[in-house]
Amino acid sequence: MYTSNIVPVEDVLVRQEIFDVQFSCDLQMCKGACCTLKSDLGAPLKKEEVEKITGILNDILPYLPEEHQNEINSNGFYEEKIGELLTRSINSADCVFVTYDGDIAKCGIEKAFFDGKIDFRKPISCHLFPIRVSNFGGEVLRYESIRECEPALKKGEEDNIAISEFCKDSLIRKYGKNWYTNFIEAPGK
Repeated sequence: MYTSNIVPVEDVLVRQEIFDVQFSCDLQMCKGACCTLKSDLGAPLKKEEVEKITGILNDILPYLPEEHQNEINSNGFYEEKIGELLTRSINSADCVFVTYDGDIAKCGIEKAFFDGKIDFRKPISCHLFPIRVSNFGGEVLRYESIRECEPALKKGEEDNIAISEFCKDSLIRKYGKNWYTNFIEAPGK
C-alpha cells in the first residue's frame, strides 16, 4: 500500500490532505450545498443512528418543511442502497432532514439539538464532512472535495484553518479527546 501521504493515528489511517487542506464552511456562499447535493445516494447512516433518530423523530419533524415531513411519514427517513443505510432525499437532492433558514439549507436534526429538544446532533457522516471515512480493513479518513465547497476552501485560507481543526468537534465526537490529541500531534504530518 502506498503510504507516504498516510498518517497513522492509533488504529485509524489519516490521509495527509486532512492536515494540509485549508477549509472553513461559508454558508453565505454555498447555501448549505452539502445537504442538497444532486445524487441518488443520501448521507451514510449507522444502524445505531437509525435507531436513535427513530426514537426522536417526533421531536425533529416540527423543524422540517411539510414536503419533507410528508416524505418521512410516507416512506421513512432512510433507505438501504448498495448494502448501506442512507438518508432519503427529496427529488434526489435535499436530504429529508433539510430545513431552510432563508435561502440557506440547514439540518433540522441539528436545529432540534441546539434548541435542546434532543441529545443527538446529527449523523456522524454529516458532522465529519468534508471528511469521509472509508474502510479498507480499518478506517481511513480522507477529504472529499466537491465543487460546491470552493467557498470553504477560500475561507479556510483566509482564516488559516485546516480540515483537521475545522472538524475538531466531530473528530472528538467520533474518536475521543485522547485520539484527537494524538491526531494533532501525529509525527510525520
